[in-house]
Amino acid sequence: MKNYAYLLGFGILMIGILSFSDTFTTPLYFEVPKGWPQPNYDFKKNPITEEGFQLGRHLFYDPIISRDSTISCSSCHLQQTGFTHVDHQLSHGIDGKMGTRNSMALINLAWNKSFMWDGGVNNLEVQAINPITNPTEMDEKLENVVAKLQKSSKYRTLFSKAFGDDKVTSQRLLKALAQFTVMLKSSNAKYDKVMRKEATFTEQEQHGYDLFKTNCASCHKEPLFSDDKFEKNGLAIDSTLNDLGRIKISTKNEDAMRFRIPTLRNIQFTFPYMHDGRFKTLTEVVKHYNSLGHDKNLPAVLAKPMNLSDNDRVDLVVFLQTLTDKEFLFDQRFSFPKE
Repeated sequence: MKNYAYLLGFGILMIGILSFSDTFTTPLYFEVPKGWPQPNYDFKKNPITEEGFQLGRHLFYDPIISRDSTISCSSCHLQQTGFTHVDHQLSHGIDGKMGTRNSMALINLAWNKSFMWDGGVNNLEVQAINPITNPTEMDEKLENVVAKLQKSSKYRTLFSKAFGDDKVTSQRLLKALAQFTVMLKSSNAKYDKVMRKEATFTEQEQHGYDLFKTNCASCHKEPLFSDDKFEKNGLAIDSTLNDLGRIKISTKNEDAMRFRIPTLRNIQFTFPYMHDGRFKTLTEVVKHYNSLGHDKNLPAVLAKPMNLSDNDRVDLVVFLQTLTDKEFLFDQRFSFPKE
């Protein structure tokens, strides 16, 4: 069993020690990589245990939480593609219904302050309510999910192991899902090994990294390669979707066409790209940003032309591929539970 250590200052904070009558849970540790900021997630309010993690893992992969038991969390969040989907631009849900946005990759969520493309959720422990109850996703009611799980001997056992008794509640359901998803940490790509001086970039990768730091890093800040903020990116509005982004949540005019700055970790495998999945390749994404400039409505860094040559664009994409963490993408701890 692989342990995780949550580093706090010079000590190690043990998280997740819970005991209920004669039932004891096994604490899990969340390791904060050296040089990374401290997570925003409050582990004290939902201590991570092996039993809670495994319950959340089963729930994540089980379509029982959808109305007709056809859609699971993993239907749109596949491990091998950075916990997002790759076969269509927009997420598909129950009865073949099509959503309005491209699903986001579930990576390093412990550092997020909010969730979704528009930041409509500010707590990981309630994030799952949205897809479960959304009529174009799982189209189910929490009370129905609770009732179905309570009837299952498998889940009564799993809830008992995680929480000390077999009572299924929506709060326990959501906490267990959060215990699984908060552990989806990616920090062992070639980029990370280079930063730890365990490897070196090729000349092409180094050039791409230099270009990245000049043109991309102001939004996609290292080491998370995101900024947990919302920004305009120069995309024309899709006249079919008419998605105006953050303004729907904030109601502030300045937030029109602002969307979350997503992480670039494992970006090689998380296509299609952008909130509406309009780009299939990283080359298309780089060409889009390279085409911008002199637009007063864009952030200053994008309003300034990048002027990348064909070779520059190739090298930038080559660097982005160093953010692929194969250990994360194929970690059996995060895969479909076979037991």
